[in-house]
Amino acid sequence: MDRNGERRFVKAVGACLVCAAVLAITACGKKGNNNILHVEDAEAERAVNMFSPMEKTEADTVNTARSAVDKTVIMAEEKLGIKVSYVTYTAEDYQDKTYDEVALDRARNNMDDLYLLNPDTIRILGEEGKLADLSELASVENLRDMVKAANVVDGKLVAIPQEVVVYGLFINKDMFDRYELELPNTPEEFLECCRVLKENGVETPVGANRWWLETFVLAQAYADLYNGGNTGAEIEALNSGESKYSDYMRPGFEFLQEMIDKGYIDAGKAYVSEAIEGEGADFLAQKTPIVMAYWGAANTDTAYGNPDFKMVVIGFPTDRGQMPVMPMTGLGVGTDAEHKEDALQALEAMTSDEALKVYAETNKVISPSKNVEVECIPALKPLNDRIQENVYVLGANASMNMEQWGNTCQVVRMLLNGATVDECMAEFDRLQEESNRSVK
Repeated sequence: MDRNGERRFVKAVGACLVCAAVLAITACGKKGNNNILHVEDAEAERAVNMFSPMEKTEADTVNTARSAVDKTVIMAEEKLGIKVSYVTYTAEDYQDKTYDEVALDRARNNMDDLYLLNPDTIRILGEEGKLADLSELASVENLRDMVKAANVVDGKLVAIPQEVVVYGLFINKDMFDRYELELPNTPEEFLECCRVLKENGVETPVGANRWWLETFVLAQAYADLYNGGNTGAEIEALNSGESKYSDYMRPGFEFLQEMIDKGYIDAGKAYVSEAIEGEGADFLAQKTPIVMAYWGAANTDTAYGNPDFKMVVIGFPTDRGQMPVMPMTGLGVGTDAEHKEDALQALEAMTSDEALKVYAETNKVISPSKNVEVECIPALKPLNDRIQENVYVLGANASMNMEQWGNTCQVVRMLLNGATVDECMAEFDRLQEESNRSVK
């Protein structure tokens, strides 16, 4: 699998948050029959074309995520006197091209002005010089450091998100209390919880799908890298080949293998299951007490927003305690876009503190601005507390030569399909060598 290869994401489930939806819909996903590309024409003297994964909200449509985006677009339109046209990939039917592939093609051919992009696509387009440097936008000054770090390619800030997508473990606290289990902090404590649950008749303690198990691996792999005070030097060593990704990844893969061997996850079912669709029903039916998902799923009735039990969301177990995992999406502007200056101004308006506050309050999510705080629901408090302490792991980082989220997803799928841990590590070594060679 080369680094410009396919990053398939699964179909979005229900009304996912638009940034989480890009992660959930478009990379690591499946092929089908027929993509539909919608263009909403704008009759305006000043127009900006925006490529995104979902259509503009209709008056009779309930789609919270898109409504939040629409609100910020409207703010930009009113402030600047422009019209933003939506160029939209939808997955009503499937075809051979994924959202990422379509986005790459459109950006490389300057077909739009503004793009909502996945982490690996940001990396590819940034390296190709297809995304404008956003460093001089006024809104950049207010961004959290982690947001800027995740989207800098070759010294240029090439994308800005409207929310920070955070993954965590969703726990049925009632079941944990029933068996007198404490919320786990370390891998050892997590495995002990699974043992107790299994011995008390819980057939599969952890509900999994084929896309999100990498969150366990990334948390354990990079807990020290991002929280040990030596992030830049460690990334430089990985980019030079002095350090190996496989050394970072091995503990997480050995952890997953132990869970598979002991029946704490069903590898066969996980390998073929879509996100939430595969494990969600058992979690809500209180058959499976642990699943992994993104922040917005706790706010969304179509996911886990209204369970019949007490739910709590925590970080993934590491030697540094519970660890949130954050893969970054972002909005970027084409370097040679037809309406580049208007697109830059629109993005600046859409990522201003005023607009991000509207977005965060609408979706109840973490804002990329350090000046915008939104009160979270009680279930998310443990996860939010860690983030407020600046304890987290990035699931995607454009300053790393090797793309993280999609590649780790694919190698985890190898493990689920029967590959050994050593074979998985050999694949990481190959990917690292290939990635480092391609940027020299």
